[in-house]
Amino acid sequence: MHSHNPVTIIGAGLGGLTLARVLHVHGIPVTVYEAESSPSERRQGGLLDIHDYNGQLALKAADLMDEFHAIVLEGRQAMRVLDRDGTVLMDRADDGTGGRPEVQRGELRQILLDSLPADTVRWGHKVTGARSLGEGRHEVTFADGGSVVTGLLVGADGAWSRVRPLLTTVTPEYAGTSFVETYLFEADTRHPAAAKAVGGGSMMAPSPGAEIFAHRESGDTLHTYVVLSRPQEWFAAIDFTDPAEATARIAAEFGGWASELTALITEGDTAPVMRPHFTLPTGLRWDRVPGVTLLGDAAHLSVPNGEGANLAMLDGAELGKSLAAHPDDIEAALTEYEQAMFPRSAEAATFGGAEIHSIDSEKNTAQGLIDMFNEFEKRQS
Repeated sequence: MHSHNPVTIIGAGLGGLTLARVLHVHGIPVTVYEAESSPSERRQGGLLDIHDYNGQLALKAADLMDEFHAIVLEGRQAMRVLDRDGTVLMDRADDGTGGRPEVQRGELRQILLDSLPADTVRWGHKVTGARSLGEGRHEVTFADGGSVVTGLLVGADGAWSRVRPLLTTVTPEYAGTSFVETYLFEADTRHPAAAKAVGGGSMMAPSPGAEIFAHRESGDTLHTYVVLSRPQEWFAAIDFTDPAEATARIAAEFGGWASELTALITEGDTAPVMRPHFTLPTGLRWDRVPGVTLLGDAAHLSVPNGEGANLAMLDGAELGKSLAAHPDDIEAALTEYEQAMFPRSAEAATFGGAEIHSIDSEKNTAQGLIDMFNEFEKRQS
C-alpha cells in the first residue's frame, strides 16, 4: 500500500521535530515517521544545555520559547572542573545570566511533540530502505511492509540513517572513544561524597585517555558519563550483562583517583551502559540530489561535544525557514539550506581548542580544559 505526502521526515528526534514544528508554523503539511512505538518507549537521555547561538534560535523559529523557559532547570549552568585527586580548580556558579540553560532532553522533545497536530508523527514505522523514483520523488519502505512516496524526503534518522545512502556512500566509523553511563539516585542522602564533588550543575574531571563527567539532573539524580579512549575490542571483552564485573572493570581504569570521583562509577544505582562513539568525516558534503536532504547526526555525526542536539535543532529550523521562503522551488530551498549547513557543522566539530582537548592529548588535563574554556570565551567576546 502506498501513500503520498508532500514533506516526509524520517526520525522524531529533536531535529526532525523542530523541522516539523517550523513547517507547521508556516502552514506546510508534514508527516514524521518514527521507528519507536511511542514517545515513552525508551529513556530520552539526560540534560541538554540549549545554546543562545543555535538551539535557542531554533526554538524561537518554532515559536516555543515560553514553553522552553518553563522546563529550564534553574542552577544547572553551574560548572566545576576537578583534578583527578578531587581538587576543585574551577567552580562557576549559575547566576542566571549564562547562555546555556539546561533542560531534560525528554521534556524538550515533549514540548515539540505537544506543539504538533496529533497525527503528525506516525509511531512504529521502522524504515528498511529508500529509493529514488526520479524527478525528485522517493519511496520509503517500512519493516511492516508498508511504504510512502514523497516529493521531499528529509533524513533526520541519526547515525545509521537509512536515507543517507541516497546522497553518499560514506558511513560512520568508530571514533576511538566510548561513554559508560551510570545513574546515582537520591544522591545527596545516599551518595553524599559524590554529590558534593559534582555540585549543583555539571562536573568534569579530565585526564589523558580517561575522563569522568557528571550532571545533576532533575530531582536528586546524578548522571555519570565515563569516557574512555579504548578500541572496540577492549570494550567487547567486558561482560556488560554482569553489572558488578563491568563496574569493577571500568573503575579499575581510574586507579589512584579520588574516591568521591570513582564513587560516580562504583556506587551507580543502574547497570553501566556502554555507548560507543561513531563519526562521519568532518566537513562531509554531497552533491545536490533532487528531493532529499539530511539534518543532525544523519548529516554530520561527530563525537559528543555539547553541540549535537543544538545543531540538529538549528538544522531543522533553518531547513524549515528555507522551505517556507521558497514554497514553489524545493531545490532552491534545499540548496540554500545545505550551503549554510555544511560549513556550520564543520565549524562546530573543530571549534577553537578542540584539538588540544582531544582525550588522548597530554594536555587533556583539568588545567588544559580550563584554558580551553577561557580561550573559547575570549573568542566569543
